[in-house]
Amino acid sequence: MPFFISSSSARSKTLLRHHMRAQQGAAAVEFALLLPILLFVFFGIVELSLGLYNKAVLTNASREGARAGIVLSSPKMSEAEIRSVVLTYTNGALLSMGSSSAPTVSAVHSDAANGSSLLNVTVSYTYAGLGLGRMLSALESPIVLTSSTVMANE
Repeated sequence: MPFFISSSSARSKTLLRHHMRAQQGAAAVEFALLLPILLFVFFGIVELSLGLYNKAVLTNASREGARAGIVLSSPKMSEAEIRSVVLTYTNGALLSMGSSSAPTVSAVHSDAANGSSLLNVTVSYTYAGLGLGRMLSALESPIVLTSSTVMANE
């Protein structure tokens, strides 16, 4: 039995092809609408990762400064020497994609109640970041990352 294509069948195939072409255009429009949102999420993740990395660098730098300050040496390291240790550690390690400022370092010697001497090293850094960090800084106060380490002289 021969197969004949009726006029309604040919018409439905034409409508199906037209519908598929219209769907391709809709997909392009949907992609164009979602692309900025996807890029914003992607760059937000990159920005957060850079900020967390810089926070870890500051934490390690404050530990290195405190460790250098409590080592048994005569005379004890001065605040300027401890600051130099911290800035040397952070010099090549901090990541910023724009203009960056050097971190501020403070080292304070104090006496504890039990008679031991404590050293508190605090490192602060104003994070510039990528574009999102700059936009947030414009809306609010700048993003300042801070880390503090307290060690006892033994």
